[in-house]
Amino acid sequence: MIVLIPLAVVLAISIPEGIKVSQRADDGDLGLRVVEGSGVTLAWAPRGPGWPDKGTSWEDARRVCDCLSEDGTTLMDSEQNIWRLPTADEAVRSMALHGRNAGGVWNGETATTSYELTPDKETPLWDVHSKVIYYWTSDTSKKDENQAYIIVYNGGVFDRAKDSAQDYMSFRAVKEVK
Repeated sequence: MIVLIPLAVVLAISIPEGIKVSQRADDGDLGLRVVEGSGVTLAWAPRGPGWPDKGTSWEDARRVCDCLSEDGTTLMDSEQNIWRLPTADEAVRSMALHGRNAGGVWNGETATTSYELTPDKETPLWDVHSKVIYYWTSDTSKKDENQAYIIVYNGGVFDRAKDSAQDYMSFRAVKEVK
């Protein structure tokens, strides 16, 4: 009986989370994506140097964005200034759930978010199979200039040290749509 109680707790927690993960939208397209939502339209970089599947610091992410080629697939020797990190506001307004914009709103004064739908780790913004769960934004924290805001796949925004580069913290470059 003592063994069954912890097992029941584990199952009660794991089953709903497993169902949620199994229902994530994944169209398999890791290419350049144009995402429209809540008054923002941006091109998000394809898998490659502008969307790496590894930990990257904020400064390194900014440097990569500066040197990305027009199509976002090549790191050039000099600054191109085509790509950049999204602002926290742009990232929040681009989040989605099951192909629908999540209706995100960023309050820059309080550094908080609200959503009509809770976003999830789904395409077109996220690689559902990647260990990365945080993207850097271009915005420096209001509390500490050595920190920048990150967005979590579920829509939360938090500040982190700009030199953080854990495996699960990366970025996805954006550019204006012409």
